[in-house]
Amino acid sequence: MAGVLKEGSVIIADPKEGNQIYNKGNFGYPMSGGSLELDLIEATFLLETGRLEVLCNGERMTFESLFTYSSSESEGFDIRYMVYRDIRQRGFVVKPETSDLDLSVFPRGKTISNSRPKYLVKSVSERTAFTTDAFMDLAGSTQERGRELLFGIVDEEGDMTYYIVSKRKLSGSMSPSESDTGAEGKLIRDRVFIFDSGQASSVHSNGAFGMMSDNVLQLSLIETCYLMSKGIVSSVITEKGKMKFKDMMRFGRSLQDEFDLRYKAFTDMRDNGLVVKTGFKYGTHFRVYERHPDECHARYLVHSVDGPRILMWPEISRAVRLAHGVKKEILFCRVNADGNAEYLEFKRFRP
Repeated sequence: MAGVLKEGSVIIADPKEGNQIYNKGNFGYPMSGGSLELDLIEATFLLETGRLEVLCNGERMTFESLFTYSSSESEGFDIRYMVYRDIRQRGFVVKPETSDLDLSVFPRGKTISNSRPKYLVKSVSERTAFTTDAFMDLAGSTQERGRELLFGIVDEEGDMTYYIVSKRKLSGSMSPSESDTGAEGKLIRDRVFIFDSGQASSVHSNGAFGMMSDNVLQLSLIETCYLMSKGIVSSVITEKGKMKFKDMMRFGRSLQDEFDLRYKAFTDMRDNGLVVKTGFKYGTHFRVYERHPDECHARYLVHSVDGPRILMWPEISRAVRLAHGVKKEILFCRVNADGNAEYLEFKRFRP
């Protein structure tokens, strides 16, 4: 079968040949008169697999010449083509996209005539950088279209890795009750201790806050600030006197980078009934439980980032692999300028 390169696409003029190509894999776009228009990425794949000849000015093009031409016509063609070819060879029907995404992928075994695309694909190099905002925008717009966002990452050796990226909403069953008269803590270095056993037990049981040891409760600065905002802890004693909520927030900022960012993420998760503990052992800000930690394992590892934060694929790959190894889900919590928190999940996908 033969097609002619014409103005950035390949045309199969013979209706019978065009119909055969379209029916065996949904390649191309039928045109009036029976001809078939192929996108460059489709024509290149068909040429490489020996199913199509491509003519340019009456001369047969090689795979090298068509690939080189296509790469000069479309920036990033090489990356998109490698992802397209890989997914096609796995048995999926794949169509080029004209939006800010690259490909639409239909469910395995389905065609254009009997289904709708399940995935929208963004093809990128392992060195491509995205801001958290950009990830959020792509995930949100894709979910609004009723599709899943799939990133196909091509490493420097040409191997493929796929991630489904989606926005998540979190909730749990451990919302603490507010209190008008709270406990009193004591600041020692960068931790707060509640030494009164009755108060310690009351605070700890009201949402599994802190760590109990010999009837003494130890709290982190973020936990303390949150509890003070709810009235569960009323004040913190220091060598210079008592500290209230605003004082503790200033103290936290003076000791810890991005304290406000992590505090806002912590507050959002706690307000939604989740139990939030440090994620230090896993290299993240938080590990998160949906119920009391005595009743379940942590489900999520959460890292707090702001919108402009650039996320690199090696960083994402490490986080996903580590979370998978400990049977948890990795989420990035974007905290907006107005303090609202949204959650972005990266999940390894094998087509």
